[in-house]
Amino acid sequence: MNTFDRIIIIFNPSSTGDGPKLAKELAGQLVLVQKAPVEIIETQHAGHATDIARESAKDGKPLIVSVSGDGGYNEVINGVMEAENPNATATVLAAGNANDHARVMQDEPLLELIKTGKTQNIDLLQMTIIAADDKRESRYAHSYIGFGLTPTVALELEKGAKGSISEITTTLKTFGQAEPFELVYPNDEKVEIDSLIFANISEMAKVATLSDEGAINDGLFEVITIPHVSKARAAYYAVKAAVASLGEQPSVRSFEFETLQAMPAQLDGELWELKQPVRVVIRCQKRALKTLA
Repeated sequence: MNTFDRIIIIFNPSSTGDGPKLAKELAGQLVLVQKAPVEIIETQHAGHATDIARESAKDGKPLIVSVSGDGGYNEVINGVMEAENPNATATVLAAGNANDHARVMQDEPLLELIKTGKTQNIDLLQMTIIAADDKRESRYAHSYIGFGLTPTVALELEKGAKGSISEITTTLKTFGQAEPFELVYPNDEKVEIDSLIFANISEMAKVATLSDEGAINDGLFEVITIPHVSKARAAYYAVKAAVASLGEQPSVRSFEFETLQAMPAQLDGELWELKQPVRVVIRCQKRALKTLA
């Protein structure tokens, strides 16, 4: 059982979903059931949620609630990690287009989880980009990091038509149009790949089941590699992920490669442009984030 000394609710007034309404409703409900003070803060620009979360989580025993989709929650967990306060707890109230983390992780309404106050520590993915001059930049992801088709599909889904049938259709179309990319592994092997995903949960983008294996706090993540294949084979992978599962995938603690071209990466719905050439190191930070159970 965890007693929070304050609750900070962060939302983006311009995001998809009904963030402002849900944030205010949650605050009103919490005032009735919690003694801890409740504060609502709206973001003003991209990256602002990270700044708010960092400042809010720096001391005491706060609960930081992101009223958002996976991308907004990504900003919040990065701020909480930067605060380096092991007593800070983070959670998400689903209010966006992509709510994979909340769907997979929360078996009860968020209000009930907060009232119970039970917490657990979950793994995070950490991506470190190392430039030729050894300059390093790191960022965390709570659910997945993807290269190739993952960010490409995400960009297409953001353009409009929501709903499972249209989203599956968009996914199939994008799989057929996407271009492969080349990576170099530490053993100097050069590979041509359509998609590379590092997954901390088993589902993503509402329609894709990535893996039959994996746990959120086992110190491992799953690596889903789709090599460059024919358009027909790519469509098969898309359908399989959408209606069933890609099956059992290898689990690792770290993964490393070098890029040969500029390319986007997607971290929980947040796009990050990689310049080339860079070295990319993905690590599992075991039980790094305290969240509600």
